[in-house]
Amino acid sequence: MIHPTALVDGQAQLAADVEVGPYSIIGPNVSIATGTKIGPHCVLSGHTRIGKNNRVFQFNSLGDEPQDMKYLDEKTELIIGDNNTIREFCTFNRGTQQGGGITRIGDHNWIMAYVHIAHDCQVGNHAIFANNASLAGHVTVDDWAILGGFSIVHQFCTVGAHSFLSFGSHVNQSVPPYVLVAGDKASARGINSEGLKRRGFSPESMRALRRAYKLMYRSSLSWDQTLTELEKMADDDQAIQAMVDFLARTERSYLR
Repeated sequence: MIHPTALVDGQAQLAADVEVGPYSIIGPNVSIATGTKIGPHCVLSGHTRIGKNNRVFQFNSLGDEPQDMKYLDEKTELIIGDNNTIREFCTFNRGTQQGGGITRIGDHNWIMAYVHIAHDCQVGNHAIFANNASLAGHVTVDDWAILGGFSIVHQFCTVGAHSFLSFGSHVNQSVPPYVLVAGDKASARGINSEGLKRRGFSPESMRALRRAYKLMYRSSLSWDQTLTELEKMADDDQAIQAMVDFLARTERSYLR
């Protein structure tokens, strides 16, 4: 299952059915679980763990040093879960000691070509990254988020669950769950209605989320008042609780 031109270090841990394409290089501290396929001309380095049934296409660099001048060759990791698709020319860097030491990609993510995921990022499950989407260091992307092509997220921001970043969005503050953002200097444009329909949200939940959005973006309430009102709404609709949790976690700073 390993092409004769591939260079796989003898200390690397590969399940018996892992496929490795021509001219790929796999370092000594890499482990790859069953069912995963590594395409040609890939470089997997550092302390990198890749789970089951992933498909890694050609010309990817996974697990190399973080692009952080504070990094001093500490032992840090890149951990990739199961059932991910990683298309061509992606770069995922491992973590830094200051950021917790781990860059983590969850399960069932669809990651298109030329995506960059920097050090210490935490990506959940079922996210979609279109071509050339990029995360700076320490970014969190929650489940089912969608990042459009050429979207860019500033360091330490959070992209909430079920949110949508449109093509070319430059995000410099956290994006609440369910919200659609757009623009060179991205701003909120409403809730991600189409995505929520596809995920099976009920009409009642979507109406509640629209009311929550209006509280956050179109009312004159203070941040504390907004949070109090959302907490009341969460008693009747569990989907609102994600917004409450987001506001508490991001400490007031979110994309307006």
